Amino acid sequence: MKVLSPVLAFLALAAVASHAALTPEQYWNNKLPDTPMPKVVQEILHPELLGEKSTSVNVGGGGVNVNTGKGKPGGTAVNVGKGGVHVNTGKGGGSHVSVGGKGGGVSVNTGHKGKPPVNVHVSPFIYNYAATETQIHDDPNVALFFLEKDMHPGATMTLHFNQNTQKSTFLPYQISQTIPFSSDKLPEIFTKFSVKSGSEEAETMKNTIKECEKPSILGEEKYCATSLESMIDFTTSKLGKIGQAVSTEVEKQTPKQKFKISAGVERIAGDKAVVCHKQNYAYAVFYCHKSETTRAYTVPLNGADGTKAKAVAVCHTDTSAWNPKHLAFQVLKVEPGTVPICHFLPQDHIVWVPK
Repeated sequence: MKVLSPVLAFLALAAVASHAALTPEQYWNNKLPDTPMPKVVQEILHPELLGEKSTSVNVGGGGVNVNTGKGKPGGTAVNVGKGGVHVNTGKGGGSHVSVGGKGGGVSVNTGHKGKPPVNVHVSPFIYNYAATETQIHDDPNVALFFLEKDMHPGATMTLHFNQNTQKSTFLPYQISQTIPFSSDKLPEIFTKFSVKSGSEEAETMKNTIKECEKPSILGEEKYCATSLESMIDFTTSKLGKIGQAVSTEVEKQTPKQKFKISAGVERIAGDKAVVCHKQNYAYAVFYCHKSETTRAYTVPLNGADGTKAKAVAVCHTDTSAWNPKHLAFQVLKVEPGTVPICHFLPQDHIVWVPK
């Protein structure tokens, strides 16, 4: 076993100590003093902002307690403490979990017995993703992909910015570091979370870890952050000083409808950015990847019912390494590596850009 040098050991201990001494919010302000915190991060840190269906978090001597549903049937409770981690998906109405709202790519429905299960599949924002014919017809993310040339004032798109129904919260860094997150530790993870192997909850957790462990595609660097602190550390290590961290913001929940692009489309990054996509897990996990062939924009939108949105669009200038069966190619009828492909981000994803 390789032994750390005294200097490296000291630095490692100092890093852990610095994380432990600060709350996640304090850590953000310390590392990113000039970077406003996006709404999605504020909501994950302060889920009470989400209202009746929020997730509450309490950190005390017994560890971390996360409770979703405020005691209502079908709520989800997660407890991290001396007894490990426990997940309770309610007994009255089952649970529904999804990434990026109902159309985030990974979804599990554990409702009443007798109902057919929903397949767990890979998020379309992971570029090894290959869409099936069924997903091409049924996946709401179809509308999120478009060509860069079509992003101009006056253009209309049919979109549904649905919020993620799973309101998982960040664990403090020091807690997240005590919980294994790897395929070879799945039995231990399932035991800690009181999740039955082979259940849909187990398959969802297994899938998230599996995607995190897959090799990066050519030209990308990826990392799955299991805390806000580790997400900040990854992005600053790849980009240096952060200029902005932005997420899509929608005025209110609306049905699927036509949105028109308004004047004021702004480019917010050069060719380098880190994009972090919230994953489906018992606590907040973000799949982050850095690309140097990316252009990011903020796009003002007006819905047919008057709803206003400020969406974040990411355009990929080199898609040659993507899976040829990716949803975007099949919907837009273009070949890998030929034209820039853009997509809007759901509300719980974040784009980080350097100064």
